[in-house]
Amino acid sequence: MTPDSIVNRKLSFANPMRILGIDPGLQVCGYACLEIDGGHEAIVEAGVFKTTAGTPLEAKLDQIAEDIETLLERFRPDIVAVEQLYSHYAHPRTAILMGHARGVILQACARARIEVKSFAATRIKKSITGNGRASKEQMQRTMQTILGLPELPKPPDVADAMAAAMCCANSMNRVVPT
Repeated sequence: MTPDSIVNRKLSFANPMRILGIDPGLQVCGYACLEIDGGHEAIVEAGVFKTTAGTPLEAKLDQIAEDIETLLERFRPDIVAVEQLYSHYAHPRTAILMGHARGVILQACARARIEVKSFAATRIKKSITGNGRASKEQMQRTMQTILGLPELPKPPDVADAMAAAMCCANSMNRVVPT
């Protein structure tokens, strides 16, 4: 795995919980490892990993599986938060292809015996911004503000993965709302 890493911080929480947020995709998968403890949160690392363009679907799925397994081994999360599929009636093929990528991610988590929580995109957006229809730019700015990041998380897949992890933490009442 050669991810494009966005953030990498050393943390010193006494009793942290780790949540790995995943924004599934066939070409680009966003990931973010969030560490929380007593109302404090910080990003351990966030970034994207990409599959090789033009390769067959099965090769892309195999690469995603390897990359997810690497993330699970490296971060050893307590829980994984994954965005649910959204299917637009005009683009059903996109949802089917995304379902393949999401299935590989869920299977890797099951194999590692790590609990998975799935959240609808609208729930994630509402949990983070208060607006279930927030734009990609609004999500990026909000995650930058909440996590005190010096730069906007890019690409948007990274902010989406951060938001999935933060939504999971919020759902477990592990993060104090900002």
